[in-house]
Amino acid sequence: MAKVISAVEAATAEAPKMVLIKHTRVMQNANGNDVTVMDYQEEKDVDSAIAETEARKADLQSQLAECEAELEDYIAIRDAE
Repeated sequence: MAKVISAVEAATAEAPKMVLIKHTRVMQNANGNDVTVMDYQEEKDVDSAIAETEARKADLQSQLAECEAELEDYIAIRDAE
């Protein structure tokens, strides 16, 4: 699922900066052509969007480290004589 991220105009100068996030996916129409379809959209303040993305990045980095360790184990078993 892809995301299209854009800034949202603030209603007032004091309002926090907001972002609009459109969650999309690619499907095929009846003619077999790829079309992008918007599943849903959400608005959130940019600071919470950054915090959520940083948390997701940390989790993915942790998963990657686990995957690399697992891969090293498999390679060691394969290469053992």
